[in-house]
Amino acid sequence: MQFELFVIVSIVTTVCQSSYPRMCRAVPGPSALNVVLLLGFSCLHAPSPVSSIKVSTPAEIHASKGETVRLSCTFTSTSRPTSKMAVDWSYRPQTGGSPHTFFHFSSSVFPPRDGQFAGRIQWQGTPARGDASIALINATLNDNGTFTCSVRNPPDVHGSPNSHTVLTVTPKPPSIRFTDVAVLIAFVLLPSCLITPILIGRMLCPKNQHSQSKVNRSPIEVMEGFL
Repeated sequence: MQFELFVIVSIVTTVCQSSYPRMCRAVPGPSALNVVLLLGFSCLHAPSPVSSIKVSTPAEIHASKGETVRLSCTFTSTSRPTSKMAVDWSYRPQTGGSPHTFFHFSSSVFPPRDGQFAGRIQWQGTPARGDASIALINATLNDNGTFTCSVRNPPDVHGSPNSHTVLTVTPKPPSIRFTDVAVLIAFVLLPSCLITPILIGRMLCPKNQHSQSKVNRSPIEVMEGFL
């Protein structure tokens, strides 16, 4: 330890005398060395600037039951993502309670193996592009709640590493399919189109037959009609 201290003092003294000769000569002796040594250690042990990270997600997401929902999460970091970068997704039900982590990414994907989201989570993130998104397959009404995306990318340890998204899933509205419309036309409109001409024909046919009988009558039958 004494040898290391002697080497450091020698180096600092040499630098001081070559760079700041007046200051080093102005305070001769051990005091000058102590001051220079203190300055040197202060520079060596000064805290480095702390990087920050910012995570962003949509405030709200609306979906219908049965849909695949993309839970978007992006982040900006002053450091390039490495193998130490980690992503966690947690969920808190709409009814309340403590949030629980159901998805983890750190070089590899760790999807949920059991519980509410088992088999329904897909990793869609690209960390190199600042994307940590996931997809929720076959959304249900029980999925309503708050989803939180957390990103850690050392040495970026400060800033806003978390962001929240409120998911609202509603029942899927009924839709009329083309087959339903075709069946409606076949059983309602088509019979009406066939019956209407028949009824009109029956209404007109008696008048035509009566007129035709008057034309074909003989003069004697006509005179008997007047008598």
